[in-house]
Amino acid sequence: MRIVVLVSGTGSNLQAVIDAATAGELDVEIAAVGADREGTYGIERSEEAGLETFVVNFNSFETRAEWDAALAERIASYAPDVVVSSGFMRIVSPDFIERFGGRYLNTHPALLPAFPGAHGVRDALAYGVKVTGCTVHWADAGVDTGPIIAQEALAVEADDDEESLHERIKVVERRLLIDVLRRLAAGEIPAPSSAGGDL
Repeated sequence: MRIVVLVSGTGSNLQAVIDAATAGELDVEIAAVGADREGTYGIERSEEAGLETFVVNFNSFETRAEWDAALAERIASYAPDVVVSSGFMRIVSPDFIERFGGRYLNTHPALLPAFPGAHGVRDALAYGVKVTGCTVHWADAGVDTGPIIAQEALAVEADDDEESLHERIKVVERRLLIDVLRRLAAGEIPAPSSAGGDL
């Protein structure tokens, strides 16, 4: 299974995927890793691992639509089976989602549909929940609203702050993402209902 991974930051989830693929635990080919800005550690990690990388800088385009179209074109050039959003902090368009047949995979540090958006960990803490977790889902045109593939719960500790809770969630998130990719590669997870887009 060919994947393109998109990152905006350090790429810790990406590193877990690289390690699992290198160890033969995951039957995927990372065709390329892309970012929305220059200078991300996720891109640096990928280059160190010998992977092809690209940047479609959000700030280099006059409109979001132009950036979105350019990103889709660049990803499509690698003909991926699945596009993985790994801490990619940009919302893409419905046209982008459709272009890849709905096969745009996202991770989120909360138990969706609770606490969607960029601050899932902070929002869960502020609400006072005793249990949170992470979600792997197919992205759609909404914000963290696509069909859920897998979730895992995690207890909130009495002394947790946003940083400590997020770090514990990331450990679960990496494991869950690897498991979902493994099951996708093995054909154990059905394609999303909107599959069939033109790559």
